[in-house]
Amino acid sequence: MARPIWSGSLSFGLLNIPVSLMSGERRTDISFRMLDSRDKKPIRFERVNAETGEEVPWKDIVKAFEYDKGSYVVIEKEDIASAAPESHESVDVEAFVDAGSIGTRFYEKPYILVPGKKAEKGYVLLRETLKKTGKIGIARVVIRTREYLCAVMPEDDALVLILLRYPQELVDPADYALPTGATSSYRIADKEFQMATQLIESMSADWTPDAYHDEFRQRLSEIIKTRIKAKGGKAKVPDTPAHREDAATNVVDFVALLQKSLQDNTRTPAAAKRPAKKAANRTAKKTATKKAAKKTPAKKAAKKATKASRRKTTETLRKAS
Repeated sequence: MARPIWSGSLSFGLLNIPVSLMSGERRTDISFRMLDSRDKKPIRFERVNAETGEEVPWKDIVKAFEYDKGSYVVIEKEDIASAAPESHESVDVEAFVDAGSIGTRFYEKPYILVPGKKAEKGYVLLRETLKKTGKIGIARVVIRTREYLCAVMPEDDALVLILLRYPQELVDPADYALPTGATSSYRIADKEFQMATQLIESMSADWTPDAYHDEFRQRLSEIIKTRIKAKGGKAKVPDTPAHREDAATNVVDFVALLQKSLQDNTRTPAAAKRPAKKAANRTAKKTATKKAAKKTPAKKAAKKATKASRRKTTETLRKAS
């Protein structure tokens, strides 16, 4: 069973709810080791002095801040500890805001708050009140030694805590060249808006997270299995087509493109991609059958010519005798 990151309390006003902070994500990335290609032995990274090249033991390593090029100030453990907040085991809600008022770019990492023993009443009270009012709590939480801004929100039967990015951590979209101004300045016709709306509606579906999978990880796992079975990693893996630079087209006729999309009824969900393979297989079988049918008359004609030639040869030999 997963262990809590810490056990403490969730507080708002004078109400304190005993909770445990649990991880809300599961890492599934495939990790690699770096090897020496000559003998396939692992490569070890060492801590060495940039001047002398000698290895430095952990006890002699200190943290420092580079305030100018090549100039450092050493920061002691006591300095870091004094900057850390005193409260390490609580989620202190400072305000409640409308659920839709926080931009999606602020959300960073999820956790799950699990109620402690005999704390279910306060937990359910906060969860259901947040659902009813459409609010989420803005709080501060300390994880290990760092303080984070976070949001506390209801999701089904859970209270979810999501770390938030500070505004200073986000790039202002205005820093980039983005299309601004009235839509009329881009010469978008009403028909194009109508067809785009129709296309989006035709492709609309319920959000079903289980329909989406990390396909890159699955394919990479299969490649790894193939390498392992080959003993020595010499098995050949089919090449995938390289991305063409001209694959992206600067489409001018949006109406024609939208019309074709509507006719094809193109859908993006993963579940809709599967039948394409079956259709391709059926097409390939039909093509093979047609080719075979074309070849059959030619074979029959060749056989007839061979038999006729044999009969002529037999008659010639009889006359000669």
